[in-house]
Amino acid sequence: MTTAPSSTAPGAQEGAGSAGRAAVGVAAVVVASLLFAVNGTVSKIAMQSGLSPTRLVELRSLGSAVVLVAAVLVVAPRTRLPGRRELAGLAVLGVVGMAMVQWLYFVAISRLPVGLALLVEYTAPVLVALWARFVLREDVRARLWWALAACLAGLALVAQVGRGVTLDAVGLLAAGAAAVSLATYYLLGDRLVRRRDPLSTQAWSMVFAAVFWVVLQPLWTFDAAVLRDDVALPGAAEGVVLPLWALVAWIVLLGTVVPYVLVLAGVARLGAARTGVIGMLEPVAAAATAWLVLGESMTPVQLLGGAVVLAGVTAAETARSTHAARPAPDAVVST
Repeated sequence: MTTAPSSTAPGAQEGAGSAGRAAVGVAAVVVASLLFAVNGTVSKIAMQSGLSPTRLVELRSLGSAVVLVAAVLVVAPRTRLPGRRELAGLAVLGVVGMAMVQWLYFVAISRLPVGLALLVEYTAPVLVALWARFVLREDVRARLWWALAACLAGLALVAQVGRGVTLDAVGLLAAGAAAVSLATYYLLGDRLVRRRDPLSTQAWSMVFAAVFWVVLQPLWTFDAAVLRDDVALPGAAEGVVLPLWALVAWIVLLGTVVPYVLVLAGVARLGAARTGVIGMLEPVAAAATAWLVLGESMTPVQLLGGAVVLAGVTAAETARSTHAARPAPDAVVST
C-alpha cells in the first residue's frame, strides 16, 4: 500500500517559513515607525514644558538602558556576554546609531522646519542601498531605486520644500549627519543581530548611548524637580493633565525601548535596505500625529505626498531579492 505524498513538501515549508519571517519583520518595522512618529509629538510637548533637547536625549537613553538591561536579565538571563570585537560594534551602534541620531535631529529641527529635517534624515535608506550596491556588491533590483525615488519625492511634498523655506548650513549639515548615523544603525544593526538577539543587542548598545550622554552632561547638573511639573496636553487630548515624568516615561518605554527592539527584529528578518524603506513611513505618520495633537494642519499637497510615500513602500516590498537573507537568531520578542 502506497502512501500519498504530503502536500507540504520541504521546499514549500521553507518558503512558508521565510514568508512568515518576512511578514513578522514588516509588522515589527511598521509598528516601530508608528511609535517613533507618536514619540516625536510627545517629545516636542516635553521640550516645550521645560526639558532641553540634550537633557531629554540623556534621560531617554539612560531610562531605556535601565529598562532594557532589566528585561534581558529577566527574559534571557543566560544571554552570553559580548566579546571584545562585538563590544566595539555595540559601542558604535549605541553612540553613532542612537545617541548621535537623536542629538543631530534635535539640532536640525532647531534650525530647519521639521519636515525638511526629516526629509534630509530619511535619505538614510538611499545611503544603505548605495552601500549595499557599491561596497557590498549586492544585487539591488531596479524597482527598489524607483521606490526610493518615490519615497523621497513624497517626503518632499510632505515637507513642502520650496515654499519660502530658508536653508541653514548648520541645520542641513546636522540633518545630513543624522542620515549617515541612521544608515550606520541599519547597516551595523544588520551585522550584529546575525549573532545576537535584538533585545540584548539593543540593551548593550543603549548602555553605551547612556554612558556617552552621562559623561558629557553629568546627572548632578540636572534639577529633577522639573519632572514633577504638570503638563496640559493639547489637541485631541485637551483637558488631560499629566506630570512631566509621565511623558518622559512614555518616551523611554513606547518611544524608545519597544520601537528600537522592533526595528532590530525587523532588520534581522528583512535586512537593512528593506527595513530602511519601510521606516520611511515615520515622517508621514509623524505629520499626521502632529496634525491631530498639535493642530499642525496638513495641506492637500502634503496628503498627496503621504500617499506617494505609501506607494513607494509598497513598490519596495514587491521588489524582493531572489537571494534569501541570511537568517538571524530568533528574537526574544518574536512571535
